Amino acid sequence: MLIKGMTLFLVAMAVLAIFGKLRLPGGKARRLAGRCPACGRPKIGPGPCPCGRNTKKGA
Repeated sequence: MLIKGMTLFLVAMAVLAIFGKLRLPGGKARRLAGRCPACGRPKIGPGPCPCGRNTKKGA
C-alpha cells in the first residue's frame, strides 16, 4: 500500500512538472508589460517611473 501511494505521488509530481514547463502564448509580453522600457524596473501603479527618463520606446 505504501509503494502504491508513493508511486501515485511521484506521478502527480511529474504531471505538475510537465504543466509547469508549458509556455503560454504571450507569456513574455505579459511579463514585460509591467516594466519600464527605459530602465527595466518593475512599475507599480499608473504613475511615471522613478528613473525619470522618457518611458516611450524609441525616444
